[in-house]
Amino acid sequence: MTTAVIDGRAAVRPELGGVERWARELCARLPYRTLAPPPALAHRAGHAWEQFVLPVQSARADVLLCPANLAPVAARNVVVILHDAAPLRLPGAYSGLYAAWQRRLLPLIARRARTVITVSPFSRNELKELLNVEAEVVYGGVDPRFSPDAAPARRERPYVLCVASHTARKNLRALVPAAAALARDGVELVVAGGHRPQFSAEAGLDGLTLLGHVPEEALPGLYAGAEAFVLPSLYEGFGLPVLEAMASGTPVVAADTSALPDTAGGAARLVEPDPEALREALTTLLGDQDERARLRTLGLERARPFTWERTAREIDAIVRRWP
Repeated sequence: MTTAVIDGRAAVRPELGGVERWARELCARLPYRTLAPPPALAHRAGHAWEQFVLPVQSARADVLLCPANLAPVAARNVVVILHDAAPLRLPGAYSGLYAAWQRRLLPLIARRARTVITVSPFSRNELKELLNVEAEVVYGGVDPRFSPDAAPARRERPYVLCVASHTARKNLRALVPAAAALARDGVELVVAGGHRPQFSAEAGLDGLTLLGHVPEEALPGLYAGAEAFVLPSLYEGFGLPVLEAMASGTPVVAADTSALPDTAGGAARLVEPDPEALREALTTLLGDQDERARLRTLGLERARPFTWERTAREIDAIVRRWP
């Protein structure tokens, strides 16, 4: 029988981006022992732990599952999930040191891993082009807590929600004209998500209501209470917040870039990620009750098959091919 352990470094981070969500969900659902550093080593300080301590701790396991883009180069039992190739495709969106680290490390990880898994056909093509690696696609899921039945967040004004960290590739600045137009109708444009040490921060976000880091337990209500959801990203390996919004019964506007059209599956309004297109899409959507109802119905149907239980089963099936 295959013995497997999982790298839980991303699971102990306080933030909850896509890779953290994957790490937490898989640590909770897979019958593997989790190996994790102290929370103080979850970010930059944890690179040494991951590269030098984790291989020793996991040496007796048949498989070390690394769910969050990084893995120890010295280990020979790695199955790694590479969510995208953003540091290679868009290095300017990251700090110079982090981009250089990724540029050196990712090819080694991809070449030495037993299996590379990724999260969308788009990312599979990116990894093939930029790293010359054949990756298997396993989709992420949506927790049942994201539902139209979640108690909606209480805010003083109606709001449109964006869930994204303050980084250049999330393209939050493109929402500023939309925020100004919505404000004239008494609607806020609210962004949940904070800064990351490895990313280049985005400035010039005047008019957006920046909530910063939002506790995980508050997110379902924040989605469910929104008039609409928007994700203007220039680059996404998958775009889990799109599905979380859909599962919450919230109509979605998303950029027509990278993996987002595939993730939306025809159940969102897709637009170019420029300020005028986003402004037009959001203001017209909020004024069209029939279109919002149509997108709500399509979104609920689209999100339904995406479960973390299915994700865990598919990952486990890949892991158990080894040794």
